[in-house]
Amino acid sequence: MPEMPQSTDKPLLQVRDLKIEFPTRRGILTAVDGISFDIMPGEVLGVVGESGAGKSLTGAAVIGLLEPPGRIAAGSITLDGRRIDNLPYEEMRKIRGRKIGAIFQDPLTSLNPLYSVGRQLTETIQTHTDMTDKQARDRAIELLSDVGIPAPERRIDHYPHQFSGGMRQRVVIALALAVNPTLVIADEPTTALDVSIQAQIIALLKRLCREHGTAVMLVTHDMGVIAETADRVAVMYAGRIAEIGPVKDVIKRAKHPYTHGLMGSIPMIGHDIEQLTQIDGAMPRLTDIPQGCAFNPRCPKVFDKCRVERPELIAVEKTDVACWLYEKEAVHG
Repeated sequence: MPEMPQSTDKPLLQVRDLKIEFPTRRGILTAVDGISFDIMPGEVLGVVGESGAGKSLTGAAVIGLLEPPGRIAAGSITLDGRRIDNLPYEEMRKIRGRKIGAIFQDPLTSLNPLYSVGRQLTETIQTHTDMTDKQARDRAIELLSDVGIPAPERRIDHYPHQFSGGMRQRVVIALALAVNPTLVIADEPTTALDVSIQAQIIALLKRLCREHGTAVMLVTHDMGVIAETADRVAVMYAGRIAEIGPVKDVIKRAKHPYTHGLMGSIPMIGHDIEQLTQIDGAMPRLTDIPQGCAFNPRCPKVFDKCRVERPELIAVEKTDVACWLYEKEAVHG
């Protein structure tokens, strides 16, 4: 039986004031700027935003796979009560296999084309447990069956190129879950797949969370995937969290003008509208993040304070939002 989390009232993952920097010849670029969030056991936190918002870098920092020269410049990452952002490489490697699983956008980057999927699964299992060869193979077959691969006893000896894209992504999910991690970082896990396969992968992730109590950080730019999968959602913009809260509240009652624009850009079945909302302009470059609220040049509700002072997250109803429109709530609440 998989290990269930000991307690469900404490966050499994705590990220506090995380800052990620890239030193360059022109100076230091801040790609993620002081973000904080928690993920509870068994919870799916969606992290959404445009390309360049800092979503994938946040996931990479949690797994300990930030590409140099990227570095964590400030803040802390705590998993199950243990701080992990300052661990030596080898120590973090053990945690990455045992406690944190990873699912990436392209399954071919996660699978070795020279080894059968069975060998890759059994090696992962035996690296982190003391199972015999037969036990590890049985466990690998069980995992392939769990993720919906037909005839797993036969397919276990096949190579990655013998699987379709959707089936390869299932193998990657099996690898990520091989030793029952408490946390899975899923970075755009359905982007390369067609819509019907996407739905199957999403249903699979949700079921595995429910059955194993696994927490998931789901990084994507697709609000449809978030709406279908996540319990809570963090909307990122230019390296900061613009809004975070329960997924239904953020989708149906978006507070931040940026979130509002994102939601308005999703076509809804049964809603007869001629034109979808669009957010004018583009995400600022790291070299050119404006003063005050980073969204102010694109914001339809901008006023003077937005151009000068940067807002912090303010609790408004069930969500937290970084926007000066809600300053009164901060004062009275």
